[in-house]
Amino acid sequence: MTTIASPAPGTGAAEGTSAAGRAPLRRGLLRWLFVAPALAYMALFFGYPLVRNVVMSFQHYTPKTYFTGEAPFNGLDNWRAVFADELFTDALWHTALFTVGSLLGQFTIGLALAVFFSRRFRLSGFVRAVLLLPWLVPMVVSAVVWRRVLDQDHGMLNTALHAVGLAPQDGVPWLSSPGVALLSAVLVNIWIGIPFNMVILYGGLQEIPRDLYEAASLDGSGPWRTFRSVTLPMLRPVITVVLVLGFMSTVKILDLILALTSGGPADSTQTLGTVTYQLSFLQLDFGQGAVVGNVLILISAVFAVLYLRANRADFGKGK
Repeated sequence: MTTIASPAPGTGAAEGTSAAGRAPLRRGLLRWLFVAPALAYMALFFGYPLVRNVVMSFQHYTPKTYFTGEAPFNGLDNWRAVFADELFTDALWHTALFTVGSLLGQFTIGLALAVFFSRRFRLSGFVRAVLLLPWLVPMVVSAVVWRRVLDQDHGMLNTALHAVGLAPQDGVPWLSSPGVALLSAVLVNIWIGIPFNMVILYGGLQEIPRDLYEAASLDGSGPWRTFRSVTLPMLRPVITVVLVLGFMSTVKILDLILALTSGGPADSTQTLGTVTYQLSFLQLDFGQGAVVGNVLILISAVFAVLYLRANRADFGKGK
């Protein structure tokens, strides 16, 4: 009679436990396999240029380097030269004014238009589509058009202001006066950025439940109190996105300034973006240009992290 050997006690349970333990590992590996292409893309097209830019800021990198391959390290010489330059300090101040002024104008007017269009009326969709045009037109084209409009001698704006007696005989030097040129650039950028703010905020308003407004109305809240107590808190995530994206696109702006004023007059509209362009592609000092580029990246990263963490903390308190 043949005797069939039975498995050792506990062997089946151990194998089941081992298989169960390997299951989470497989799921984890599968997750990483799905994420791997995105990680590889970011490392190749974002990580490498960023690291290369940081390294370049510590090198003497000139056009000769492209032929010889020699870019000797010069320590902090590039950083010292950039920080000691008065143009960098002025550009940093101009960038702050340009960014804050643009964001305030774009967000305030965009939010007002979004609230206005949330009350549906005849032709509201058509008017919204027309207001999108400044956002759809390439920025260089918009800047060239506005340069003609703001021309001191033959510009449409001065002609209109002079016709109603609001401009002097020789016109307002919108782009040729150091005291007015930066303000003009801010106003043009506000005009370009309003549609983006309006569209995103309008979409956020459509997601707010109507019963919240009905409850506020039953509680006797007026329009302003309802806006502060219902609309703004519910819009907070959307506002975060609008401000962060607006900041990152505004702080590094280049084409608008180049097309409007080329950084002039008297460097009154030089920003960090234009200084980077001037150092890298006009003076051909790629090392110093990389320094200013790294400063821009650092400013954007710090703003994004601080603002998102503050916004997350506010949500935590609200809960």
